[in-house]
Amino acid sequence: MVQLTWFDNNSWLIELGGKRVLVDPWLVGSLVFGNAPWFFKGERSTLLPIPEEIDLILLSQGLDDHAHLPTLQHLNRSIPVAASPNGAKVVEGLGYERVTVLGHGDSISLGDSLEITAFPGAPIGPLLTENGYVLQDLTTGTSLYYEPHGYHSPQLQRFAPIDILIIPLLSLTLPVVGAFVRGQEVALDIIKQLQPQVVIPTTAGEHEPTTEYSGVLGSLVQVEGTMEKLRTALEELKLSSRIMPLIPGNAVSIDVQPRSVSLS
Repeated sequence: MVQLTWFDNNSWLIELGGKRVLVDPWLVGSLVFGNAPWFFKGERSTLLPIPEEIDLILLSQGLDDHAHLPTLQHLNRSIPVAASPNGAKVVEGLGYERVTVLGHGDSISLGDSLEITAFPGAPIGPLLTENGYVLQDLTTGTSLYYEPHGYHSPQLQRFAPIDILIIPLLSLTLPVVGAFVRGQEVALDIIKQLQPQVVIPTTAGEHEPTTEYSGVLGSLVQVEGTMEKLRTALEELKLSSRIMPLIPGNAVSIDVQPRSVSLS
């Protein structure tokens, strides 16, 4: 059994292997890039409760929308953190006491029930590639993959099949730049490769948004693709993966069919 709570945007609580992992949390305050609200600002219309009894904070990137300073300043510095090298710099600068830096291919274990492995994720500039993660319940064999920008490493093949994918299914684009979050143009391929039982969409989905965006950048972002188009493509390929959009703030239990405990 996996329990997921989506806090909108990139923020998740993943309960797997008896552990509670808080991923890329933005839970308090506004989201502002570079201290320039005129350029980009996100504000929540609904404040959701901050989870308690967190076993690990997991950061995929060091950018503000993944390593959100006001939230990280609010949380207890004694909570263990695992992060990409760029994300680790943020929490180390805030005085977090136990920080594990995860390079690509590195793993961390939480007791004897949960293992998290880092994979190459989104490229941020020419010299930096952030992280995606596979989380494995070592007692049941259940596995989950999270990558918020649609950059999926070929190295994931050694973990296939993966039970649950948390990935973008719609694209977010900017003029001239193109897609900075890659959805349908890559989602179908990774679903075919990893054969998930359930796919959970990030970015825009089939729910009432709880975040309002303003500023120059926010006004230029466009959403491309539809959930229905992807569902139709899955049906045509006779793929049984189920797309399951979540509602922000709702904890959802997901049952998956058991697989072999040895996944790697």
